[in-house]
Amino acid sequence: MSVRSAADGEQTAAGRTASAKTVSRGAVPSATAGHSKRIARAGKRGPSAVPYFFVGPFVVAFVVFILVPLGMAIWDSLFAVKRSGLGFGGGGREARFVGLNNYIEALHNQAFMSGFGRMLLFGVVQVPVMLGLSLLFALLIDSSLVRFKKTAQVMVFLPYAVPSVVAALLWGFLYQPGVSPIVKGLKAIGVNADFLAPGTVLWSAANITTWVYVGVNMVIIFSSLQSIPHDLYEAARIDGASEFRIAWSIKIPMVLPSLLVTLFMSIVGTIQLFNEPTVLRSITANVSSDFTPMMSVLNTTMTMKNQNMGSAMSIIVAVVAFVLSALVALAQRRKKD
Repeated sequence: MSVRSAADGEQTAAGRTASAKTVSRGAVPSATAGHSKRIARAGKRGPSAVPYFFVGPFVVAFVVFILVPLGMAIWDSLFAVKRSGLGFGGGGREARFVGLNNYIEALHNQAFMSGFGRMLLFGVVQVPVMLGLSLLFALLIDSSLVRFKKTAQVMVFLPYAVPSVVAALLWGFLYQPGVSPIVKGLKAIGVNADFLAPGTVLWSAANITTWVYVGVNMVIIFSSLQSIPHDLYEAARIDGASEFRIAWSIKIPMVLPSLLVTLFMSIVGTIQLFNEPTVLRSITANVSSDFTPMMSVLNTTMTMKNQNMGSAMSIIVAVVAFVLSALVALAQRRKKD
């Protein structure tokens, strides 16, 4: 009896074990199915709103501070204020729709178009000189010729920390013949220099702009140089290439995208040229109120009280900036292709 009962006990235990295994095997598919259902329900909820939370402030600021003022400027440029009577006290003012007449009149404004000519001449000369100096400083700091690289970077970048208005005031002091040590030093060696003359005041403004912005462009180019693998330099040196050859054949082609970025920013800055000639206008009569397109916009809007014409001029400046920027972007895309 004891043997039979022991055998029955073993059979019972074996049956319980088999039942437990069966239950555990059935539980795995059910758990997997439940997990799949939760994933399916999560997928039906749609994309998360977190990205919109981060992008939203930029979109709101872009609409409020860019698109809305641009739309208002375009709308104002299509109207002109007509005055009747003596015009005292704001009476007799009527805004009339004139279409593109403001644009046509602005394009026939000799002072406004002369400002574009100066701006173009300024950009053709100043931008290549500034970017060339930025590239030169970046290559020198990246080479083995400069020991204290961090100090050199700070020294070149430091003028950018000075506001452009303050820089223009500083250089304006250095340009004035009566107090300038530069003018006095040149006069001592027999050179009579007048940096505020009609033919040189534009280049005096270009010098200020170059002094301020060489540093920040140098930092952009230098950062691009740091991303170039040094294995390329070692392979070139093994092949007998000189430092100049390495810079010309490896470094400069590799930093061309960064050069195009700095060119883009420089073109936009040239179109917006305002601070430097405005400050110089306070110390010389050779800078007129229409010296640059942006100065023409301010003069027309604030001094002449013609907001509609000023809006048309600002739209023309914006279109020119857009076209030039698009050309640079197209050149950059073709370079990548």
